[in-house]
Amino acid sequence: MVIDWKAFDLIVFDVDGTLYSQRKLRLKMAGVLLRHCLTARSVKTLRILSSYREWREQVADRGSERFEEVLASQLAARYRRSEVDIQTIVSEWMEVKPLPFLKECRYPGVKELFAHLRSAGKVIGVLSDYPAREKLARLELEADYVVSARDEEVSVLKPHPRGLERLMALAGVGPEATVMIGDRAERDGEMGRRAGVRTYLRSEKAIPGWGCFRSFYDVFEASTAGRII
Repeated sequence: MVIDWKAFDLIVFDVDGTLYSQRKLRLKMAGVLLRHCLTARSVKTLRILSSYREWREQVADRGSERFEEVLASQLAARYRRSEVDIQTIVSEWMEVKPLPFLKECRYPGVKELFAHLRSAGKVIGVLSDYPAREKLARLELEADYVVSARDEEVSVLKPHPRGLERLMALAGVGPEATVMIGDRAERDGEMGRRAGVRTYLRSEKAIPGWGCFRSFYDVFEASTAGRII
């Protein structure tokens, strides 16, 4: 599948699983978490994080507003901890501790593609369900606009299109001139569909109904010819 690269002014990237290998990162974090559990002689943190991930998916499917408050309340009741304690644990393990590993997990070709897009005068946007600015810094990547589902103007997870619509409004670009690069059909793909934005997925395997690519080098090489594959 080939589209005209010149037709797009705004290039939007998801972060987790799109710009870096989430599987590789999770393997590294599994070792860190295991050592923590052994030292603490407790698996409570592991259980909280496991429930957080599972319930977050459910909250995203429901399109719940102010999702972090909903999750903190549910987890606090389940594990008999304060909401502040829950938020601290989630922030530490989901946002802070993974940062040192991000650069080595970055997909090959991502940095080159960003540089090419910048030189071509494209607007680069980043849209994530998690705070992304520090992650981008660790990945050594720069974007013109960064939007998170936690932003007050968004406050809802993908596949709700509000985050993407917010990003387009900030950039002053409409859906017809925007392309979304993600990794999950049910999240990034569905969000793009709802917002009327063409979406491509980085995937090792073909996903029926979606344009996919395996390597950012493929995208970069195609982009230099004025198109994305």
